[in-house]
Amino acid sequence: MAMRVGRQAIYIGVLSILAPLLFTYAAVRIFYNESKENYLPAYFFSLFCMTSFPVINCVLHDLKIPNTELGRLGFSSAVIADLGGNIVIIWRIFSKIASAHADKMYYELGYLVLYALAVVFVYRPLMKLVVRFTPEGGQVNMIFVYASLLPFLLCMDIPMLFRDFSMFLVYGLGLAVPPGPPLGSALVDKFEGMVSGFFIPLFVTACSMRIDEIQLRFFDPEMQKIAFISVATLLVKFIACLLPLLHKRIPKKDAMAVAAISCSKGIVEISSIAISSDLKILTQDQYFLLMLIITLTAGIVPNIVRKLYDPSRKFVGYQRRKITDCKPNSELQIIACIHVPNNVNSVINFLGVSHPTRENPIALSVLHLVKLNAAQASPIFLSHQNGTKNVTGYGYSENVILSFKKFEGINWGAVSVNVFTAISPPDLMDDDICTLALDKLSSVIILPFHRTWYIDGSLESEDPVIRNLNRRVLEKAPCSIGILIDHGNIKRPMVRADSFINSSSKIAVLFLGGSDDREALALAIRIAKDTRVGLTVAHFIAESDDGVVDWETILDSETLREVKNDSDYISYERHMVSSGPETVTIVHEIVNDHSLIIVGRNFDKEIPQTSGLKEWSEFPELGILGDLLASKDLGGKCSVMVVQQQSVH
Repeated sequence: MAMRVGRQAIYIGVLSILAPLLFTYAAVRIFYNESKENYLPAYFFSLFCMTSFPVINCVLHDLKIPNTELGRLGFSSAVIADLGGNIVIIWRIFSKIASAHADKMYYELGYLVLYALAVVFVYRPLMKLVVRFTPEGGQVNMIFVYASLLPFLLCMDIPMLFRDFSMFLVYGLGLAVPPGPPLGSALVDKFEGMVSGFFIPLFVTACSMRIDEIQLRFFDPEMQKIAFISVATLLVKFIACLLPLLHKRIPKKDAMAVAAISCSKGIVEISSIAISSDLKILTQDQYFLLMLIITLTAGIVPNIVRKLYDPSRKFVGYQRRKITDCKPNSELQIIACIHVPNNVNSVINFLGVSHPTRENPIALSVLHLVKLNAAQASPIFLSHQNGTKNVTGYGYSENVILSFKKFEGINWGAVSVNVFTAISPPDLMDDDICTLALDKLSSVIILPFHRTWYIDGSLESEDPVIRNLNRRVLEKAPCSIGILIDHGNIKRPMVRADSFINSSSKIAVLFLGGSDDREALALAIRIAKDTRVGLTVAHFIAESDDGVVDWETILDSETLREVKNDSDYISYERHMVSSGPETVTIVHEIVNDHSLIIVGRNFDKEIPQTSGLKEWSEFPELGILGDLLASKDLGGKCSVMVVQQQSVH
């Protein structure tokens, strides 16, 4: 993990350890005598120099920003700082042993080497063997799960050989377990609830109960000295983390938020002082003071970060991105989201109908969304442009990459494809989607519908997680959105994207008026530039139209003028309706004659053409007509693209 972080994270991680360590060393030399007894103050203050990756991980997840740019920087710098902190601690322990018993140091070093060899060449290969013999996608046998846990319990019985390094024994075993499914995830799923929900709260409560009867001597010069150096060390750490960020083009508030996160304290620090108290390294007053500082830091830091950093502000579109603003024959920037293998075929088939050519190209960014499993701590965002196919020992997105690269090869020069993988919690995936759309200046995001169907039209699966994700993207996307409901009606190109299309490839647009419908029509017109695509524009007009002209009506008329003038390749139909049921009757007829229907969302729009239909809407994210086309009555008869133009933030 440390080898994969960026240069900026390395600077932050190194400075966050080095600067406060130098400060505490100088402070101890100034405030304390240079005797062997001064080991206690140095140990005491070094706790505030360290950065714990598990604590940073907890803070970022609690703030719901682990997959933001700031969150990833916090994770990366925490990896470096935690690694550096462990090196410092090990060096400090060896220095202590060498100064007291030089012979003992060689014995402990020998035991550590033997232990490391046993973990690397015995324990880890056995774990990999278990993974190898577990069927792909299957569950690991629970016997192996409990057998994997046994060495952790045995570590508690051999501290006499590793008295000063006992904390690193279990840590080393944890690093040796292969991450992810099936074994790593099984271990976390089995014990995470018990540990996080029972043992950790019990442990923190027990640590707090130790200070019930302690009377802290606030006015004691020694305690004031310790409190001053502790707080000053945290301040130096904050400034050290801030300095590398001030030279970059990063908002000052964001830089301060990263620095504050690096100063976070939590359960790891509490466990450290609890062990120190048990070993009589800390007095009761020192233990209470340290517990107080850790508690205050743990409560203050998240609130500071919330005040400084708002992840939603970057999605405020200073420049509205939509299809209607794209110049003729310009490159169309598209983000296509993939959850399951079926989504790959759906997107490729739709894009094949979109007629990509050298004069009408598509720049496609494919985002494979993978749920962050229980055995992984931090979200990961991968770009496969440089051939990156795996992380932490197992692969992602190989089939997605191959399918879209093949599509790119079939349409060479007309389609450029970049594939990305976002491994994050489902409730935070919308940040990955919107951030990529913002970076790529995309005009439209294609989202798969949360339902899939068998070839006979019966329901195959329904995923409420994907539905909630689509809702969040609709709310804050920096560009237009298209929800693709695929019933398998769109033919897939076999040679080139345009060679399979014939007169039977019929597409319809249901036009009621409004920004969403204009965006849907703009997408359809771009597709209809291929003369072998039959496009029908069904314009629904209310019989009760009083002829009042507003700005929206003018925009609708201008958009439809191009359709009416291009009568050779686009069929324009005018339907006068008085109510929603009349519209439904006409839609039924259109569905039977077309393989793909493109419609605007327009959910909150109250118009006579859809009166009486909103009450029966099952999926508000599709709008009234989109919901109608996805209903059981029309399900399986045609595929649907529901388009929403970017809302004004």
